[in-house]
Amino acid sequence: MSKPIPLISGQYYHIYNRGNNGENLFFEERNYEYFFKLYIRYIYPIADTYAYCLMKNHFHFLVRIRLDTDLSGLSTPDYSKQFSNFFNAYTKAINKTYQRSGNLFERPFKRILVNSNSYLMNLVSYIHRNPQKHGFTDDFRTYPYSSYQTIYQQKKSRINGQEVMSWFQNPRLFVEAHDKLDELEIQHLIEDD
Repeated sequence: MSKPIPLISGQYYHIYNRGNNGENLFFEERNYEYFFKLYIRYIYPIADTYAYCLMKNHFHFLVRIRLDTDLSGLSTPDYSKQFSNFFNAYTKAINKTYQRSGNLFERPFKRILVNSNSYLMNLVSYIHRNPQKHGFTDDFRTYPYSSYQTIYQQKKSRINGQEVMSWFQNPRLFVEAHDKLDELEIQHLIEDD
């Protein structure tokens, strides 16, 4: 296994992971809510979020590590540690609630540098379409644990939806990009989704 790439301020990343041994991460609706609560505590201070999708056994985020993040004056901030702390906090809560033990997530979490505008836009569509691809819903547009509707309806939220919409220019082109996504264009960048 190769060493994970470091997270660098100002860069966009596709962050994703799944349950250890393909097990579920979310057992009931309140788990999704608690996951988001912890995400806001640990990740929101260090990263802007542009798209997400949570499924029973895995998740995807498109984030940009903030330029203005202060991690206790460290000369080389370890943004990965914030993600690890987030995953550990969630694991501890799930283990306690459901009388389980051990790792909940695969380690290390996956991260891919997003290094082109084309990849960035295709990744937004890929993330949103993921629950339909894996059979969690018949229509990704109505899936409740995704940023699709928040961005499409331009709802006020912690997601940078207006910026995402600007990448697509308008809601019609946002919808078209999702409908026309050719996963082969980015599949080589998704290791084992």
